[in-house]
Amino acid sequence: MYKPIIGLEIHAELNTKTKMFCDSLNDPDEKHPNVNICPICLSHPGTLPVTNMGAVRKVIMTGLALNCNIEKETFFERKNYFYPDSPKGYQISQYQKPFCYGGWLDIKSESNEHKTKKIRITRIHLEEDAGRLYHPTGKDYSLVDYNRAGVPLMELVTEPDFENGQEVKDFALELQLMWQYLNVSEANMEKGEMRIEVNISLTNPDGSWGTKVEVKNINSIKFAADAVDYEIKRQTKLLEAGEKVKQETRGWDEVKKQSFSQRSKEEAHDYRYFPEPDLPPIHLDDKQIEEIRSAMAELPQQRRERFKIYGLNNEQIKVFTVFKHLGDYYEHVATELDSSAKDYHLSKGLKGDYPSEPHLEEKLHALSANYIITEFPVLMHPVRSLARDKVASLEDLGEATSNGMHASGAEVDDLEGFKISPEAFAELMVLIFHKELSSTGAKAVLKEMAEMGLHPEQIMKEKDLGQVSDAGELRSAIEKIITDNPKAVADFKAGKEAILKFLVGMVMKETKGRANPQIVEQIIREKLKV
Repeated sequence: MYKPIIGLEIHAELNTKTKMFCDSLNDPDEKHPNVNICPICLSHPGTLPVTNMGAVRKVIMTGLALNCNIEKETFFERKNYFYPDSPKGYQISQYQKPFCYGGWLDIKSESNEHKTKKIRITRIHLEEDAGRLYHPTGKDYSLVDYNRAGVPLMELVTEPDFENGQEVKDFALELQLMWQYLNVSEANMEKGEMRIEVNISLTNPDGSWGTKVEVKNINSIKFAADAVDYEIKRQTKLLEAGEKVKQETRGWDEVKKQSFSQRSKEEAHDYRYFPEPDLPPIHLDDKQIEEIRSAMAELPQQRRERFKIYGLNNEQIKVFTVFKHLGDYYEHVATELDSSAKDYHLSKGLKGDYPSEPHLEEKLHALSANYIITEFPVLMHPVRSLARDKVASLEDLGEATSNGMHASGAEVDDLEGFKISPEAFAELMVLIFHKELSSTGAKAVLKEMAEMGLHPEQIMKEKDLGQVSDAGELRSAIEKIITDNPKAVADFKAGKEAILKFLVGMVMKETKGRANPQIVEQIIREKLKV
């Protein structure tokens, strides 16, 4: 009966070296207050701003990636409001002519991953950020840190095309990933580099739009989705009870998982926009725009499509897109797999032409992807906080991303100093595929490779970790386990098939993980004639 009408306003701090209109450093990690400031960003009398064209290029690049029209003749304006975190008493922003307008971003349909939904982009404009207010507990005053004042801030406004929290989450994650791929913004929500505000209303029974509620103070993409779903339920309950929805701004309590009223918003603010007199208009031509387009990096969706050539499944491709540094490493491994497999074929004197194994390349690619995704987080110290089972199953992958585990690798690890070379890793995958190493042995070899930087065959020989597949070598260990476990043997002979795994496991323990479990199972069946 009540259809949700949802739109987003998303801000992102740009990762330029300096601020928007002066040469003070743009450093989101600075802990000391009022260090990265100057007379210009503090608006001292007699100072004049100068436009940071690097920030302009980043906004144009974003617009191009989002299929936007680019405004070639534009200018900055003064947005007038008085608040302690704004040293000027106004904000240099854009209103009449944003740099980008009329674009869209496709997101996957929640019900059918093969379908997409187009989310329209109304506008993307550029402005300067405000400072930060600090309210000491128990004090009757507030403190202002102007380090952030004047930092380039991009604002993106969507059309009200969302219908639920999941769509909001999907859009925000894809947008965040895109910004990171383009090196436009780190978009880390915990640092305030990306901020989401949601506008929600429900249609009236006659189809007209109802009263709009804005929700702010949202600290993660997941919370944005939760806030949307909560507001839909809250407003529906009010309307069904015959009550009215108040036009207001609400905050989000992440502990209670509910929104709360902050202030009523009966009228729109009159910011008295007028052209910024201290900054000249900006003129862009087709050549400049095409130069920006040609400098664009591969976008996440382009990468997903390209990675299909390796025969990976959708979950593996998703990991290698979100965790870009792992995907880049995987691609280096992929270029080495074929030559490593050929070298193994020749060194073992295998009969027949290479490849002797059908679909060898596809199997090696899948095996390599699986080992990188499941084992590397254990080996790489900076990502140990991301639980291994969550990487493998992709549970909460998006939320891990929004909390700093992202495509740029800055918070995760760009593999600098990682001692396992792609060439050595490819050799290891070939050895595992040909059952020269058990899974237990492979993990031990990987650990040594990460610590020492040695090649897998050298470690196998030095540590005596090679998998034993010779039936003659295995029989004595198998006979010992059969003799030591008469009850398990009797149960297996009586038809309890699951006992076989126990017996195989005991042999693996006896051989310190070196036995080939498939060969062990075959010999046990033969000896027990089952």
